[in-house]
Parts: sequence; structure tokens; C-alpha cells
Amino acid sequence: MTVSNATITQILEKYERFGVDLSLVRIRAVLKRMGNPQHRVPMVHVTGTNGKGSVCAYLSSVLSAAGYKTGRFTSPHLVAWTERICLNNQPIAADSLLRSLRRVEAVSTDIALTQFEVITAAAWDIFAQEAVDIAVIEVGLGGRLDATNVCEAPLVTVITSLSLEHWQRLGPTLADIAGEKAGILKTGRPAVLGSLPEDAMAVILHRAKLLHCPLIQPAAAQALPTREGVAWATAAGVDYPLPLRGRIQLHNSALAIATLQCLQQQGWIISDAAIQAGMGSTHWAGRIQWTRWRNQPLLIDGAHNPAAAEILRNYMDEWCSAQGPRARVHWIVGMLKTKDHRGIFTQLLRPGDRLSLVPVAGHASASPSDLLRLVQTLCLELDRCETFTALPPALESALSDPEPEEGVVLCGSLYLLGEFLQLQTAQTSSLG
Repeated sequence: MTVSNATITQILEKYERFGVDLSLVRIRAVLKRMGNPQHRVPMVHVTGTNGKGSVCAYLSSVLSAAGYKTGRFTSPHLVAWTERICLNNQPIAADSLLRSLRRVEAVSTDIALTQFEVITAAAWDIFAQEAVDIAVIEVGLGGRLDATNVCEAPLVTVITSLSLEHWQRLGPTLADIAGEKAGILKTGRPAVLGSLPEDAMAVILHRAKLLHCPLIQPAAAQALPTREGVAWATAAGVDYPLPLRGRIQLHNSALAIATLQCLQQQGWIISDAAIQAGMGSTHWAGRIQWTRWRNQPLLIDGAHNPAAAEILRNYMDEWCSAQGPRARVHWIVGMLKTKDHRGIFTQLLRPGDRLSLVPVAGHASASPSDLLRLVQTLCLELDRCETFTALPPALESALSDPEPEEGVVLCGSLYLLGEFLQLQTAQTSSLG
């Protein structure tokens, strides 16, 4: 029987009504009834405000290249739920996901699981059923009470970065948020830490000391000369290709290399050749990714918080410098209501930019007219700012006849990128 993504979505949408309710009580109860599959899965646990997806992508790609059967669990997805659960970097088959969802439902009829808890339990079940050698698990929200935080002895834990996001649930200060992220640290288990704000780092170092966690704080990788059109970098004595764009990947890739070296010290066989092959084949959709719409170049990136917006702006500043003095950016932006709109716009926008504001279809979207009023209060001297009722007309307006040296960027929400990718697939199908 062929299982459609619509079937998976229909099942999981039933659990949206339970919202976000951070707790380990329900997930532990359900996993116990399923035979505690998480205890049969060696895992690397990754949290952070930004960069955790890229680090997970690097790790799973290298571990697969090293010959290990590798699971990867990340969120959110862009188009299909199956993207969240990967085996050797390939999304799980829909019928496999359906079987695991049915198993979760069968043992949880008296437990009001959240949607994230359901998909997380299914991921543990799939990885155990598939007998993966190792799984790379990304935290969904925070860490301490996240549904992924059910293993007492991860091989390595990673905290990539930290800034003010989801403060409504994690706490109003960086120290509060750091306390939640530090919840994934486990007694005696090594932890790889990225560059963190001072007050956040103090909290995490204190927690690591209490738990006797060996700490690794790698310096950012150094860029190497491009080889055959591909960027290269070096970190901890290893040279490797760096296909993901943006200077932030010098930081993220160094965290991945440090994590892999932790695994090597524990007996995992990961050669430099596997590192080079795995890093070079890493793909992470929707993060500073060039694509095309109606044969015109378009950059897409989630950039749903100020820190990510700053990274994207820095990349576009470098792009503009390479294009020449007339280069500028045309932003197509949609955001959810809950995001820091002012902070994101402050990081993204510069005088002379163009801005098209769109809704994020099917989600709790910020109103484009409300975003326009906010932008007007910021006095940013934009060349043009318009609102659209949907994404397609905004794309047509920006890309039907783009000006020379104008970079068009779609950003503000991973859900918005998912909508674009579906439109792009439909367009390709119609042409084919």
C-alpha cells in the first residue's frame, strides 16, 4: 500500500490541539510501554538557538560516509514529515513512519501526547527497529524538558549557540535559556560548546562542572583556498570541503569536527577520508541555499530570529560586495506572529533595499500590513516596500524582471520556505 504524506499529516494534525507542553513525563511513559527503544540507540544530542541543524547534517553525513548506519532526527520539516527522520541522510519511507505512528498511538490512548512527542517517539521506534549504529538527535525546544532528552548517557552533547528566542517558554534572560539548554548535559559525558554569550556560558560551565562533563570549546575553522570551485576549511588538523554557505559555517563545521573527534576517542572509526567525503556531500535545505524560480536565481533561508537574520545579512553583504557598487537586496519576508519582527528587520534591512511582505500560509502568520507599519517606524530608507496577500504574486513581482545586480532573498520562516518548495515542485511538474 502506498502511503501519502497527506495521510501522515492527517494523523499528526490531531495532536496539534495539545500545543507545546514541555515535560518528560508523558514521553517517558509512552517509550516505556514501547520497550524503551531510546536505550538501544547510541546517540549524539545537539541543541542551540542557531546552527544545530547544520551540525546535525554534517555529523550524519560524515558518519554515513564512515560506514555507519546513521539515523537523524531534526525539526521542523520543510515539506513532508518524513524529512524529520532520516536514515543515512534519506527521509524515512512514509509507510515506515505510518507503522511507527500506529505503534505510538496504540500505547498512548490514555496519554495526551503533544504533536512533537508523537513524532519523537516514532523516531526512537524507527531507529531501534532499524538497528541504527548511531543517531544524531536535534533538540526541538530548549533541552531540559524537550521530548528528545530521554537518554542518560549520550555519546556526546553539543550546544551550538544561544540567543534570546522562545523566551516565553524558556525564560526571559540568556541565563534562563542557558539553564534549559544545559539540561541535555549528562554526568561524565563530553560536551562540545560553541561560542556563547558570557552570562550564558557561565551557567553552562557551572552545570558541566557539577556533572563532571569533559568540555571541548573549539575555535572556529579557518577558511582555505577554494578548490575546483568548492570552499574548503581546516579545523583541529583536518582539512575538508565546506559546501554550506556563510561564514557561520566555519563555526558550525568546527563543532562537528570536534564532536567527531570525541567519537574517535571513544573508539568510533572515522577516517580523515570519511570526514572529507561526508563534509563535502552535506546538504541542508533552506539555509542560505541558492535555487531558482522561473529560471531566475533566488536565495532561500529560514532566518526566523535576529541572530539568524544577522548571519544572512552578512552573507548578502559579501554577495553585494562581489557584485559591484550597484548591488542591492530585494527581500521577500513572511514571519509568524510569535517572532521578534523588529529585531529581525533591524538586522536584515539596509537603506536602498526593497522589501515584499507576505503571509505564511496555514500558520499563525504576522499580518503583512502590520509588518509594513512596523517597518515604517524604523525609518530605514528603503527603496520600496510592498505587501502581498500571498507568496506567488510576490515572487512574480520580484523575479519576473529583476534588475541587474539585485539579489532576491526569501526568508523569515521555515514554513514559508516549505510553501515555496511545494510551489517550485508544482511548477517543475507542470513544465515536465
